[in-house]
Amino acid sequence: MSEHQRDDEADGSDQEKSTLRELPGLAAFATMGSTIALCLAVGVVLGLYADHLWHCAPLGLLIGIVLGTVAAVASVAKLVRRFL
Repeated sequence: MSEHQRDDEADGSDQEKSTLRELPGLAAFATMGSTIALCLAVGVVLGLYADHLWHCAPLGLLIGIVLGTVAAVASVAKLVRRFL
């Protein structure tokens, strides 16, 4: 085995290791994005349901959006604290 082949093999394993190290960060960003989307979606759905149930058309949706946003911010803050 030549020295050039050994260098190529070493470079390949270094690239794999750096990709594996970056994966938890990428997974955290994906988790944050899905958390934000899910919290807002749940807030909107519950707000629309409250509007339908109590016939208070825009009020339930607005409250649902606000509560969904608060839940999203709290959840993302909790996820970010792990990396600080």
